[in-house]
Amino acid sequence: MTEANQHAYPSEPQESAGERETERQRDRETENNMLGSPVFSCFAFYSTLLVLKMYIIAIITGQVRLRKKAFANVEDAMRHGGEQFCREDPYVARCRRAHLNDLENILPFLFLGAIYSLTEPSLAIARGHFLIFFLGRLVHSVAYLFALKAPTRSLAYIVAQVPCVSMVVQILIAVASYA
Repeated sequence: MTEANQHAYPSEPQESAGERETERQRDRETENNMLGSPVFSCFAFYSTLLVLKMYIIAIITGQVRLRKKAFANVEDAMRHGGEQFCREDPYVARCRRAHLNDLENILPFLFLGAIYSLTEPSLAIARGHFLIFFLGRLVHSVAYLFALKAPTRSLAYIVAQVPCVSMVVQILIAVASYA
């Protein structure tokens, strides 16, 4: 605050260096509490792995498009050999469906897991929820990309949905009194 401003606002108390440092320390503690929560850190770990898995499937889809010369857009086909390559390929479509299925399932998990983490669940139980969902989605993607025999993909989907349903129920119980 400049000297002119100090005279213009005489009723405002001056903040000392010690008070500013105390406020900064409180801000750091607030940040550390969120990141320092074992449940939230566990959630962040598995969520990051899931997002990484989604990126990998997107990259696989692009590589399969290039290898199969099956492009969704004319401009891409023209760059890689001509308009005849603007076409659908069954394996490219399979990769795209695997990616779309991830979007439909992982995005809700990211929301549910974050809210669930705020309900202060047991670390062991939360870790189990996050791990089971991650493994279920991993198996589901492998089953989709490699066209594994039924019911592998369906079972992986069901296994991954169990912790999501559990988290929904626990979240609703935790917040029901506020509704």
